[in-house]
Amino acid sequence: MANPIVRVENVVKTFPKAKVVALDGVSLEFEAGIVYGLLGPNGAGKTTLIRVLTTLLRADSGYAEVAGVDVAADPTSARTHIGLAGQYAAVDEYLTGRENVEMVGRLYNLSAHEARQRADEVLHGIHLSDAADRAVRTYSGGMRRRLDLAASLVGKPQVLFLDEPTTGIDPQSRIDLWDLIEDLVAGGTTVLLTTQYLDEADQLADRIGVIDNGKLIAQGTGDQLKDQMGGSVIELHVAEEVREDAIESLAGVSTEPAIFDHYRGSVRLPAPDGSQTLMNVVRRLDERGIAVQDVALHKPTLDDVFLKLTGRGAAEAEAESETTAPTKRRGRRGSN
Repeated sequence: MANPIVRVENVVKTFPKAKVVALDGVSLEFEAGIVYGLLGPNGAGKTTLIRVLTTLLRADSGYAEVAGVDVAADPTSARTHIGLAGQYAAVDEYLTGRENVEMVGRLYNLSAHEARQRADEVLHGIHLSDAADRAVRTYSGGMRRRLDLAASLVGKPQVLFLDEPTTGIDPQSRIDLWDLIEDLVAGGTTVLLTTQYLDEADQLADRIGVIDNGKLIAQGTGDQLKDQMGGSVIELHVAEEVREDAIESLAGVSTEPAIFDHYRGSVRLPAPDGSQTLMNVVRRLDERGIAVQDVALHKPTLDDVFLKLTGRGAAEAEAESETTAPTKRRGRRGSN
């Protein structure tokens, strides 16, 4: 890539006291003007990579660059090019929304007048003007997340890092934030988005990376990752007591072994020959006397990709966040 806006080469970060290798030789790069979605379950290394790129952590080895700046060699300069909204809204609930954003503006060395002007602009852009002079303690969770996003934008960053920005908020607020992210990218901002939600990555991301156990195990567009499945996918349910027998009996029926998705309680396997593979699966189970409760043949989803790559469904990570995902929309970035 000629001039990547973010470049990471063989980055390693360990936490010796916890005996954890958070990043294990991660390399990635992407161009300006896109959303790069980084997928992975809790503990995969997503937040650690964000913290390295935003100068909050120093990598043990490797190289990381944002907007042409080495984040380790010149962190002060790097910070002038970036914005960050973390997993939890970092706002002062005793200040008003406007005061929160102005405070961050002053930390960017804006004058009082510039900080107030810029606060007005970003609060309008994220639809919080009407609540700007209310104390943040009166805000809903979704409003706090939007305010946190406003604070991250006050410095007009080239690259915006969003670390699981929709975790813990209601479905409508998630959709509102999706719209805001799309508007930001349309205006020229580059976004690195970490998320546990596959529908979110499918909706927003131009390119996707999958990280697990500190390693980047796959990347590409949503369609490219789905194509790795090699065709359709079969998802079936059987009684729990015969589940292991069902998985064993399906050995050799498809190009890859069947896998159990613990969260969904279903058995999945690729169906390269579509309905013919489905017929073979049903026939094999019938021969073994295993009753199928229900079965479906569908096109691959990112969840199928994630299950194939990691051996577990990303929905398990989504369940940990205790929030309900909204129905996926079809839009500018949601055609996959």
